[in-house]
Formats: sequence, C-alpha cells, structure tokens
Amino acid sequence: MPAGMSTPETLDLSRLLLPIQPDDHVRGGEEARYTLVEYGDYECPLCGQLFVELEELQSELGADLRLAYRQYPLSGVHPNAQLAAEAAEAAGAQGRFWEMHDTLFRNQSKLRRKDLYRYAEQLSLDLGRFQKELKNRVYEERVRQQFKLGVQNGVYGTPGLFINGVRLLDPLPSFRNHMKMLIATAESGVQP
Repeated sequence: MPAGMSTPETLDLSRLLLPIQPDDHVRGGEEARYTLVEYGDYECPLCGQLFVELEELQSELGADLRLAYRQYPLSGVHPNAQLAAEAAEAAGAQGRFWEMHDTLFRNQSKLRRKDLYRYAEQLSLDLGRFQKELKNRVYEERVRQQFKLGVQNGVYGTPGLFINGVRLLDPLPSFRNHMKMLIATAESGVQP
C-alpha cells in the first residue's frame, strides 16, 4: 500500500471523510453553527421522519443550520429509491434540487416514474429534458458515486447522518439529543 494511504482498520469511521464539496446539494451558508450531512433514501421511512425533524429544526435555527444531502438509495429494499434519487439530481441540474427533494419526501409512497414526471411538471421544470434525462439514466453514475462515498464513510443504512463532521450511529434518537446538547453548549459559550 502506498505511503500515507489508510487501511480500513485505520480509518476513523466516526468522522466524515469527505467534507462538503462544491457539487454537493447544500441548504444554508458556510457561516452556520451546525452542519449536517445526510446520506438518505427518498423511500426510507426513517429518512422521512428525519426530514420532518430537519424542517422543524431549520425553522428554529435559521441561518445557524446548514444541510447537505447525498444520495444513498437502498434499491434492494426500496424499489423506487434509485429513480427518485436520479429525479432529484435531474431537478438539481435545472436549479430545483431542494424543491424536488422536499416533494419526494412529502410523497414517499408515490415515487413511480409517472409520479416523478408529475412533480417535475408541478415544479415547472423543462419536462422534456427531465423525462429524457431519467430515461437515459443521465444521473445514475452520480448517484452511484454518492452511494460509494457513503459506504467509505461507514454508512450502511439510512439515514446516515453527520453533525459537524461526527457520525451519529443511531440517527433519530441521537439526532435529537445531540442537537439539544450542541445548542445548549453553544448558548452557554462553552466549547464542546
């Protein structure tokens, strides 16, 4: 193995290995106090629960919260997840990623191709382009690469969540508790 390379045994899987990149889908500014990176699946019920909690947290924290979303479709369990992820990426190519992202989570039981086309139309996307890109699987490789990054970060289920670079092993209960602790610490002025 080349010098400086990490082996799986030496990797710290509790830390986010790849920080937010220019091509990531990000909501919120770099100056935010809290940065969350989620590896998610649009058909995953737990991701749907987290989506609701993140909406509430975002309205509570405002500019103090930055969210990055990376695709992690569990196609073997969720048959519509891969195509939904590609639809979000196709919407992102037209500058509407977050609108599609939110729509997909609000309609988790309706993620078939005809549903995705309807959402694209509702979002005023270029429908011809959207349909062609889904048919030709233009974003399949991008979604696959995001999935691989998740695996490299020790994500083996969804949601895979990192808060300020630290992975939460049990995202939903840990998420609530960890965010409360971070907020209380920040408000007290004490460094964690």
